[in-house]
Amino acid sequence: MSSTSSQPQQPFQAVKGTYDILPATAPTVLAVREAMAAPLRRAGYGYIETPVFEDVNLFSRGVGESTDIVTKEMFAFTTLGGERIALRPEGTASVLRAALEANLHRIGNLPVKLWYSGSQYRYEKPQKGRYRQFWQVGAEAIGAEDPALDAELIILAADAFRSLGLQQVRLLLNSLGDRQCRPVYRAALQDFLRGLDLDEDTRRRAEINPLRVLDDKRPDVQKQLVGAPMLVDFLCEECKAYHEQVRELLTAAGIAFEDDTKLVRGLDYYTRTTFEFVHDGLGSQSAVGGGGRYDGLAEMIGGPALPSVGWALGVDRTVLALEAEGIELPSSNSSDVFAVPLGEQARRVLFAAVTQLRREGVSADIVYGGKGLKAAMKAADRSGARYALVAGERDLAEGLVQLKDLSTGDQTPVALDVLVTTLKEKLQ
Repeated sequence: MSSTSSQPQQPFQAVKGTYDILPATAPTVLAVREAMAAPLRRAGYGYIETPVFEDVNLFSRGVGESTDIVTKEMFAFTTLGGERIALRPEGTASVLRAALEANLHRIGNLPVKLWYSGSQYRYEKPQKGRYRQFWQVGAEAIGAEDPALDAELIILAADAFRSLGLQQVRLLLNSLGDRQCRPVYRAALQDFLRGLDLDEDTRRRAEINPLRVLDDKRPDVQKQLVGAPMLVDFLCEECKAYHEQVRELLTAAGIAFEDDTKLVRGLDYYTRTTFEFVHDGLGSQSAVGGGGRYDGLAEMIGGPALPSVGWALGVDRTVLALEAEGIELPSSNSSDVFAVPLGEQARRVLFAAVTQLRREGVSADIVYGGKGLKAAMKAADRSGARYALVAGERDLAEGLVQLKDLSTGDQTPVALDVLVTTLKEKLQ
């Protein structure tokens, strides 16, 4: 009778285009998220969290059927119940849907100020800085048309990057006009594009949304776009005045920007103010955030007219930008105190002490697995803690533990009944 030996299974790996956030890098990721969120909380933005999947039509209507996101990159599928849903490729449409569904625009002052943090999903060719699951912090101000609101959001984003110590983030600024002046420009741009040697997909895009052709990154397309009509030359007086007010408010706040008349962004819903934050140290994937005004989006997805503005900042790319500039953020990943018990009685006593320290707000840990003194002290050193608590039977018999400063090696006895108070004083 023959037997076959089973081959050992290969360990599972993360799906292509995704990656894990591990403890070594997590403090930086968390610090970036907090830096982006802090200015928003100070400015009165309330937190909102939406499902990671929505009705596929929310994105095809809102983001735009001619965009690469909808035509090529959206994770869309049919559920067992026959519903067509999609993993969210961006946050604005979902947040606006949630605000409309909950009638937030009717039960409070306008604008409704919201911020979110979460992952988005796009099926695209993975490369550094471009993943199929990526993290963003975003903000939306819904229900008001005011250049000061546009400026506020841009300033909050700029302050977030500044608080992280980034020096090489540049702000690009443009206006895409409104319902009055953009159709005139759209027609002029289409006339120009029809005379170019474009492939069939690009020609189709030019008929649906010609501004998206300006966003095409292919060199052969960009070469032909030289001499294309610029939207800035078609802006109505109202849009010009609005844009100038945004520029003046940014200048007064000390926010440097570059006027970029070709800046379109990849979504169909933008009107008037459009902006992007870029970092030249990231190569082709240089955008670390962006946004703009989207006055018609609420109507596109079945709501009332609600002029709005917002942005999304890329957590992943901002982490890469910090690496590009050699910026290391302070880490709070280590414990302040690490306990090393010598014997079973000491393990019980120090475990109780660690629990009490944690409840008093002190970061504390203890060695596990019954290690000997030498291995346990190595674990204490690797933990990054400032102090080690060491106790054996003789110490406990006297009601003491040994407090060792891991940076200097100094060791002093401390009474168990004042241990928490002593450590809190030393850690101030």
